[in-house]
Amino acid sequence: MLDGPAPIVVDPIAALQLGKALFWDMNAGSDGVACASCHFHAGADRRTLNQLEPGSRHAAPSGHTFEKTASGAPGGVNYPLQASDFPLFRFHNPADKSSRVLFSTDDVVSSAGTLKRQFQSVSSSRQNGYDRCAPLNDDIFHLASGNTRRVTDRNAPTVINAAFNYRNFWDGRANNLFNGETVYGPRTPDAGVWEMKSGQVTKTHLLLENASLASQAMGPAVDDKEMSCAGRSFPNLGRKLLSRKPLSGQKVHAEDSVLSPRRDRSGWGLEPSYQDLVRQSFAPRYWNGQGDFGKPAPELPPYSQMEANFAFFFGLAIQLYENTLISDETPFDAPRDAQGFPSTFNAQQRRGFTLFNKAECDFCHHGPGFSLAEHPAVYSGLKPGQPPKLVERRVLNIDSARKAAFIPLSDVGYANTGVTPDEFDTGLGGRDPMGHPLSFSEQYLATLADPNQPMIDPIAISAFNFSLRFRIGFKPDELTPPIHPAQGFFTGNPEQSTLPKPGLVRSELASPNQGRLPIAVNGAFKIPTLRNIELTGPYMHNGSMKSLDEVIDFYDRGGNVENREHFGTFVFPQHFSQQEKADLKAFLLTLTDERVRWERGPFDHPSLRIMSGYGRAKRGEPLVDRIMDIPEVGRQGRSTRLGPLLPFTAYLKRSSGK
Repeated sequence: MLDGPAPIVVDPIAALQLGKALFWDMNAGSDGVACASCHFHAGADRRTLNQLEPGSRHAAPSGHTFEKTASGAPGGVNYPLQASDFPLFRFHNPADKSSRVLFSTDDVVSSAGTLKRQFQSVSSSRQNGYDRCAPLNDDIFHLASGNTRRVTDRNAPTVINAAFNYRNFWDGRANNLFNGETVYGPRTPDAGVWEMKSGQVTKTHLLLENASLASQAMGPAVDDKEMSCAGRSFPNLGRKLLSRKPLSGQKVHAEDSVLSPRRDRSGWGLEPSYQDLVRQSFAPRYWNGQGDFGKPAPELPPYSQMEANFAFFFGLAIQLYENTLISDETPFDAPRDAQGFPSTFNAQQRRGFTLFNKAECDFCHHGPGFSLAEHPAVYSGLKPGQPPKLVERRVLNIDSARKAAFIPLSDVGYANTGVTPDEFDTGLGGRDPMGHPLSFSEQYLATLADPNQPMIDPIAISAFNFSLRFRIGFKPDELTPPIHPAQGFFTGNPEQSTLPKPGLVRSELASPNQGRLPIAVNGAFKIPTLRNIELTGPYMHNGSMKSLDEVIDFYDRGGNVENREHFGTFVFPQHFSQQEKADLKAFLLTLTDERVRWERGPFDHPSLRIMSGYGRAKRGEPLVDRIMDIPEVGRQGRSTRLGPLLPFTAYLKRSSGK
């Protein structure tokens, strides 16, 4: 992308400036929502008002309705979360998940986004960046005075260190290969980029490797819950933004670590237009062609090549910005002493680190980023030509009564820890819009059943890399040497990589629970980084825990519920003492980077106005957004007057003496 005889990005500094501007610009949304609106606090979202969603991923027979909270409050739209509403799943004995359940809900604590409206056209005003959209009836997110901002269906994870993830989003749908237009990489066969070749502009199909953040950026900007009115496309967004001054209604600090050279003399926004930044950042073959690249409507002029390729520019620029958000200056990162501990650790932190490893927390939260969801090359290293280990086969549960082991295939970096019943949210077990499984494991089984069927995602999977190869659980005459590696799923030692015969695979897949070839993907979610975990609450994919204490209690009891796909050999009752819990928490607090806490460069940012619920509207008057003003911060970080970023619990309403 940045090098070679024909680089895509010709000025990385300009592209970085473009990406940071796009990420923080409220005009990127249809009604004032930026990418940063859900990632403004240590890369996450700490809002507490109008942040409940009624479990829309749960296929509940009664429909999707808000439930009372654990505090007994009605919850629902515009509800101010309070400390006593957490955790969302609680027991008579918090240390025993077999004890009586006192409260549970399929509601989710997530992020408020946009209003439910239908896109009509972009705004041509330089003062108001709101798109022209027609209101739609919203039977969930409304008050008596009208529609309210909708809330997304999963908690927003931090974007800090997300650059290392092989895939992104909780369910992994942001593909490692960026196709220039959509989230789904090679799964969208007609995706591509308009490129000038030999004097003619044609649509080129490309797949840029290790670009899942660019794929991820394709989602929120055109999602009708997050940032966009329904039906808005990236060319529409390009038409809106390209002639505008970036961050036109937002202040940029004079010492912004990225944007200060482009800062407008007024202090508001940047001097060049988005069009200028695109021209400086990207090779001309992607923007200087002439022709008709489609129309937003018959009566409107056609898109330019730059507008038609705006998704491409948007995704790559934002990835280049997010690639700079690397947190690696924590107490844990200090030089090691003779015993292998960080030299800054005190006795309690050492005990906590030892317990973290002893309790097998490090199995999932592995490597320098504390997450198996990172590219395997980050934590294991890869030899030339060696494919990353993306699928695993190992014991995940043991049925003592039946003396049987559950040995499924699973996607590396994704785990079902029993946060909720699987039916509340299938996670990695879901499908893309084309009907293909999101999981690599399910794709792999389909290929084993039919060797002529290639993987949907063009990755190589070798049984040689499994912890338990197929020789465990299958008889020798049921196995066959691997198919030629050109078919895409074999590398390694043939003698150690035998596979179940295709006919046997088809037979097993037709058996109850897939017989000897089960998978553990339903209810599995991306394993998040633990870096800066102190500041990135609420926790879990459903935002169900407010504090590290609740998270530790969750793992102490071995999860909340038993699912078939539960990682039982790693998430099991620990029975920690109170001292051990305190030690473990003390270790987790060492993973906070003071640059993140104080928003020092590269974690500084422009100002941002965030929509955070509503005040009381008089009868008959429209609802007005309650605004949370986030001030601009420069490379030196937050002032002592502003103070540091605080944990999520510091922003919750207190009630009932809790």
